[in-house]
Amino acid sequence: MGSADRLRYMYCFMYCFPPRYRNAAMPNETEETGRIALAHDGEFAGWGYWPRDAFETHSGPFFFRTEADGSVRTAFRVAPKHLNGSGAVHGGCFLAFADYSLFAIAEPALQGSRGVTVSLGGDFVGPAFEGDLIEGTGEIVKAGKSLVFVRGTLRRGAEPVFTFSGVIKKIGPRG
Repeated sequence: MGSADRLRYMYCFMYCFPPRYRNAAMPNETEETGRIALAHDGEFAGWGYWPRDAFETHSGPFFFRTEADGSVRTAFRVAPKHLNGSGAVHGGCFLAFADYSLFAIAEPALQGSRGVTVSLGGDFVGPAFEGDLIEGTGEIVKAGKSLVFVRGTLRRGAEPVFTFSGVIKKIGPRG
């Protein structure tokens, strides 16, 4: 993206989108490829994220990348805002990140369609704490004409902390 394109994008982002859609939490956004932006510095340099999803930006930030073998990996670093009163990652944070991971893993099967989560279930199998790197991996179990079935695992190092499965309903082309 050239400097003129960046200025047009910044202008549109600041003046065309209502404040709730602006991505104030991601100042490292420098490259956007369609709906996906790439972080350019820090530990997630080169990882993608969806800059227009205000909830994920606020609750994460969450990141994803495609590995050399074609699999998708998602990640976030646990911060104080992710913790419950006992000092461990809040269950709602794991669920939100599992939903994010569900869509990142399903992206190849969505093939340009928008989607909504039809179901998401999971099991809490271990704790995570401030400073931990949480990574998600998974697989598309089945991709039909209108539904995509996904399962995955969130890990702290080699230890699983949350397992999940979910279904995404394709709802039409992206606009």
